[in-house]
Amino acid sequence: DTVGSASPAADAEVCMMAADTMEALGIPRGQYVVKVNNRKILDGVMELIGLAGPEMIGRRMMVMRAIDKLDRFGTGGVRQLLGSGRKDESGDFTKGAELPAEAIDRIIGLIDPLSIPLDRLDFEVAMFPSWSPNSSGLPTDDEVIEYFNMSERNKESGNYFLNQKSFLEKFTLLVQGSKIGEEGVEELSQMLQLLRASGYGGRRVQFASSVVRGLEYYTGPVFECELLMPTTDEDGKPVRFGSVGGGGRYDDLVARFTGQSVPATGFSIGVSRLYSALRLLGKTQDTETPAPVVVLVMDKDRQGDYQKMVQQLRGSGIRAEMYVGTSGMKAQMKYADKRGSPLVVIQGGDEKAKGEITLKDLALGAKLASGVESREEYASQRFAQVSVPEANLVKAVKEMLGRGR
Repeated sequence: DTVGSASPAADAEVCMMAADTMEALGIPRGQYVVKVNNRKILDGVMELIGLAGPEMIGRRMMVMRAIDKLDRFGTGGVRQLLGSGRKDESGDFTKGAELPAEAIDRIIGLIDPLSIPLDRLDFEVAMFPSWSPNSSGLPTDDEVIEYFNMSERNKESGNYFLNQKSFLEKFTLLVQGSKIGEEGVEELSQMLQLLRASGYGGRRVQFASSVVRGLEYYTGPVFECELLMPTTDEDGKPVRFGSVGGGGRYDDLVARFTGQSVPATGFSIGVSRLYSALRLLGKTQDTETPAPVVVLVMDKDRQGDYQKMVQQLRGSGIRAEMYVGTSGMKAQMKYADKRGSPLVVIQGGDEKAKGEITLKDLALGAKLASGVESREEYASQRFAQVSVPEANLVKAVKEMLGRGR
């Protein structure tokens, strides 16, 4: 997150960092894309079709849910959801937003510019019906797709937008008469210019007008990171990863709780979904994470001392945690055992008075216990538990962790 700046440069930087993150994880260009839009454009369209204001939040959410299904149902399915409703193959019916035809055309024009009935909105779009990618003075095919996020259907049709300016002009006309909508187009234009100037072309960050993000608190640019590579699951079935992260600008959110206007923008990653994708792509390393050393709490009034021990161990690169429950020693030992802890750190009143700590090697203790036949024999295996000076905590723990492992 970037807090305190209202500049589109902050939004552009967040998108750049999202793209950099994907590549740092080993996902090459062409197998991911950060999609960018501006909610103000949609808000402007909502205003023009009569869905502005708090009393219309329910219908606005219906519109956003319909737009979010563009990838699954296509333009025709979204049009049905914006209108009277849609029946799926199973016969289940989803009630629509019941918008009039002109309102639906505006929204469809926003999310799928090439399919809009231009005669109803009365504006023109500069387009080439076709060209040869090597023609003099014209951009290459890849450059056009890079600039405008054209789908394969659009690419095969031979119809391409002439340039970014005419593309954004189309949306200016779409929101003409709405101040907030026009602001959205201008902010989007600034973001795209910053991204291109910084070397983040369309193979990394693209404009996608269907990205709206469902949360009401977004106030400007919104973005999603989508994985594009085809893959299969364990059963050999095709898997579409879709979005693994997203975010946007939320300038009014802090003010809702503090009354103070604080501009902010940010991006979050769905770690579980991203990790699943990385595993299927073979981009992860299966390494065994060691269980933590558990510091037991023998005296609740000395939790600060126990936490200090944890910090000393962590500062030396040893995974450690303090027991934060309210149970006694027996339950704490069971907790450490369930955590798979290799050893526990114990310091009761007697140890504290002597300036000592007791380390109990749970892994070695369990190993020894499995090979003894009597209580007396187990009690004789004293080297599974040692007392050492408190100042030697880190050294003693390292020695015990390294013994026999």
